Amino acid sequence: MDLLAHLEAYVATADEVSFSRAADRLGIAQPLLSRRIKTLEGHFGGLLFDRSRRQVTTTELGVLLLPHARDVLDRAQRLRQAAHSARHARVRAVGVPAGCAPAALARALHAGTERGITLGMRELPPLERESGLADGSLAWALVRVAPERAAFRVPLGLASAPAGTREAPRALHLEELRPRRRRTGEPPASPPPILVLAEDQVPCFEDRLARAVARAGLPEGRIGPTGPAADALTETLAGRALLLCTEPYARRYEARWAPLSDTALHRGYDVSAPPGPRGTPDVPEWLTPLLATAVGVVEAARHGDSGDLLAAGDAPARLAARG
Repeated sequence: MDLLAHLEAYVATADEVSFSRAADRLGIAQPLLSRRIKTLEGHFGGLLFDRSRRQVTTTELGVLLLPHARDVLDRAQRLRQAAHSARHARVRAVGVPAGCAPAALARALHAGTERGITLGMRELPPLERESGLADGSLAWALVRVAPERAAFRVPLGLASAPAGTREAPRALHLEELRPRRRRTGEPPASPPPILVLAEDQVPCFEDRLARAVARAGLPEGRIGPTGPAADALTETLAGRALLLCTEPYARRYEARWAPLSDTALHRGYDVSAPPGPRGTPDVPEWLTPLLATAVGVVEAARHGDSGDLLAAGDAPARLAARG
């Protein structure tokens, strides 16, 4: 027996004081309503309505059980509403790199809310973002790809200790970091190490960086991974290391920054999702530019453009205009 359907027939009949009006209210045939009430009476072991008169009246048992029946129906309705809200308000986890612009992430959260989607931002290293998409714990993520194949890319450069004057950054060639020849009798200089953040500790980037370092003739061991980002930043600001990072990250801590001239060493990003029913990732069009702006990337040239990167300051306006 569908208890809720039978209780609805019972309550509707008590409210309408008529089998026909109760059937109309529920949108069912009167014989079906009558059968449901008889079944319910058998279940409770007593009559709920007195049918001996021209007008249907509720029996003492029916009056006694009516508040309890209403309570069961009210609770069932609240349960359905809670289930509906839970389905539509389920948090969709989004994997993003560490150090994203908080204001840009907030705009993405707001845009999701406007579309009835609750987003939850999770800062994760690159490999964990990929594994999160694979196991379904992430709905979307910014994933690292080769810059020449990326939808978006951001220049990388070297941050160093703050200087007294603010100079416009110029492109830096790795060859310029080779140790300079010392005069006779002078002790050999120890060049500062170049530290690499977790965001760039991915195989595709590390292989490219190793080849570029070898071509530039830099000593082995000059470049290596870091521990916590705060420790690497402290070493850099103290003048004891150089830090491979983006310009917004360096400027946030008032460090000097110079972009690498080799664009093959820039970061490349795509917004990806677990494969959909047809085997292709389903990424909302509105989400892509918002996440791109959050990491400070600039859009790769399209439609036969020259291939130059847009200026970092122009990226948010350009991306907003596109979507």
